[in-house]
Amino acid sequence: MKTIGIIGGMTWLSSLDYYRFLNQMVNERLGGVEAAKIILYSLNFGEIKILTEADHWNDIATIACNAAKKLEQAGADCLLIGANTMHKIADIIQEAVNIPVIHIAAVTAAAISKQQLQTVALLGTKYTMQLDFYKDKLAEQNIVTIIPGEEDIGYINNAIFNEMGRGIFLPETKQRLIQVIKQLIERGVEGVILGCTEIPMIIKQEDCAVPVFDTTTLHAKAAVDFALQ
Repeated sequence: MKTIGIIGGMTWLSSLDYYRFLNQMVNERLGGVEAAKIILYSLNFGEIKILTEADHWNDIATIACNAAKKLEQAGADCLLIGANTMHKIADIIQEAVNIPVIHIAAVTAAAISKQQLQTVALLGTKYTMQLDFYKDKLAEQNIVTIIPGEEDIGYINNAIFNEMGRGIFLPETKQRLIQVIKQLIERGVEGVILGCTEIPMIIKQEDCAVPVFDTTTLHAKAAVDFALQ
């Protein structure tokens, strides 16, 4: 079994899910008391949040690349960046190490393509929704990305950083997200990407009339596929 390295702590809540999913998936495949081989480097999200909101991506890249190198030196055979937004710097992190970085958007695009969907909604931080790094990976699979309107983008971004990232999951936030999804479905989307590793904690498949793509689960599955191949 290969060893999975995770750059985590963005947030620690989703890192808990990564750890749980990786171990559960390995155990489902191997049985007994088998579990995943994992090395976790957990960052301080407080520091990352400040740098993100200041658009200091070079500083974030320095921190993340340092973590990636330490994971490689510790024996990781692949890397997961445990946050959708931080894949903005995935290419920089990949250049810093000699082990593969499993890209969350590429994995998600493959899952959407497998279901033969052509138009999907993307929910996440404003950076994930508005910048091109995520949409470009989807476009490589001929997938069209639709995002919410400006007001909803601001609302979702605020909810992620100031509620979900702190472990606060409010019923009214869930209802607002469900309403946003309904409006996107009316605009013609065939599926919804839960493109923030905290959103799947509040939005489930039963909340949506179209397929949802839980990026945390898909990312973890890709890592387990790699580790056990």
